[in-house]
Order: sequence, then structure tokens, then C-alpha cells
Amino acid sequence: MRKISIRFYNDREVRAVWDDQQSKWWFSVLDVVGAINGQDDYTRTRNYWKYLKTKLRKQGSEVVSVTNQLKLLAPDGKHRLTDVLDYDGVLLLAKNIPNTNAAHFVHWFASDSDSIDGKSRDKAYTLWESGLMDSIEVGTTRGLQQIHGYLFGGLYDFAGQIRNVTISKGGFTFCRAQYLPQSLREIDRMPDDTFDEIVAKYVEMNVAHPFMEGNGRSTRLWLDLLLKHRLGRCVDWSQIPKRDYLAAMVLSATDPAMLHRLLQGALTDKINDRETFMKGIDYSYYYEQEDAPEPNRKEDNA
Repeated sequence: MRKISIRFYNDREVRAVWDDQQSKWWFSVLDVVGAINGQDDYTRTRNYWKYLKTKLRKQGSEVVSVTNQLKLLAPDGKHRLTDVLDYDGVLLLAKNIPNTNAAHFVHWFASDSDSIDGKSRDKAYTLWESGLMDSIEVGTTRGLQQIHGYLFGGLYDFAGQIRNVTISKGGFTFCRAQYLPQSLREIDRMPDDTFDEIVAKYVEMNVAHPFMEGNGRSTRLWLDLLLKHRLGRCVDWSQIPKRDYLAAMVLSATDPAMLHRLLQGALTDKINDRETFMKGIDYSYYYEQEDAPEPNRKEDNA
């Protein structure tokens, strides 16, 4: 029942575990080190942290003294104790890594929670914690408005409101504003009893794109709610790579085969599993995250 959060820096996971007693997040040191150094090799990252920790201990650095240990999933699939730091500890650690990318990481890390996405993501977590998901209308435009209104209420003045202007993205124009009300009524009437029907309805809702901003984050929750109530399933979004999902969504308006295949391969019956839901939120917001600049080469290593 632990609350786990995953944030993404340059497509690398930075995992955190919530501490109920101290009311704060603890972040994986190895994830932070790997993200800053642009290193995907777990062994090299672990060796570098071992080297750096020894160096900092000799210098009497506060980083070592504030490091805690909690269990996180290791590469061998088992939950093992690993070094973690709280928010202030991560900032202190980053300042002690001799890599020019560290400053960029600090800026990202410090601003992430205060951004609209960061605040909206926290509101999405609360949907699970509060049980409010059970009160949302399933498979309708009104239900999607309820989700959007909750995720972005107080962040956007148009939260939960259907747009009245035409928008486009990447050269694709979504449903024109004058036709949007009729299109949404037609989507509401679409059947959604089978997996194929649910995916077709999801594709049409994406093409409609009813809100000025926040469509993807809201509609993925809407899709999971549909799958849960109709089929007793939901999507394990961590099983769908970001680039594959985005490519499938671009193709879906004319050929939904790739999207259909990705979603079907990621279906799970863990519809009441807290960690699956929280991880799904993290990946859903990650899909919308702009790609950051590639990290610079690290300047010091073990």
C-alpha cells in the first residue's frame, strides 16, 4: 500500500516513496545520479554513487548524513533497501555532482512540483485516495468534464468547460468548434460494451479534443474508468513506451490498429491496485512532457 511516484527527466525514471510519518517524499539516489549523469547502466550508476558517497563522507558532507534507506524495486525484480534522499537532500546531492547537467536537473526538480502539471498530477493522485473516481459518470462527455474539472480546477479558468474555439496540434486540426457539440453527442451514443468499441470511442474522443488543454491526461483516466466498469480491466500505462503511444495516437484517426495493439497488450485486471493507478498517472503525465535537452557528458566518474 505504499504510495510511489515516478517522475521523468530526459526519459529516465526518478522514483519516490511517500513517508506518512514525516509527510514527505523520499527519492531514489541511484535514479537521481543516473538522471544527472545520463547513465542507464545500473551497475555503473551504483559504483559511481559508492565512489561519490565515500568522497563526500571524507569531506564531512551533509549529504551522507541525511541519506535514508527504503525498499524499492531492484533490477532483479525484488524489493531491496536502497539509498534515498528527501527534497532538500536531492538538491544538495545535485550540487555535489561535478556534471554541468546538474544545474539543469536542479531547475527541473525544483520547478516540477510547482508547475501546473505537478499540481494537477497531485490532484489526480487524490482522485484515488478520496474515492471520487467512483462518483464520475462512465463513458460520457459529462464524465470526462468531471475528470477535467477536477484535475485542472483552480489551475485553468476553463477547467471542465467544452472549448468554443478550433485548435490544432502538429499540423492536425481537431474537431472544429462549430461541430464539436454535435460530435460529442454522437460519441456519447457510441456503444462501449466490448474492447473494440471502447477503443473506437476513445479514438473519437481524442479527435474531438473537447478542452483547450489537458485532453490526453483527462481522457486516459476516462478510458480506464470505461475499461474498469465494462470489462473489469484497466491499462498498465507503464507497459506502453511514450514514443510508441504518441505515434499510435497520431495514426489512430485513420488507422487505430497500432493503438489497439498497444492497449490490449497492456491490459491488467489490477483495477483496484493503488500502485498500478499511481504509476499510471505518472506515465500519463510523462506522455505530455516536452522532451528535455540531452544531458552533457559527466565530468567525473569512478
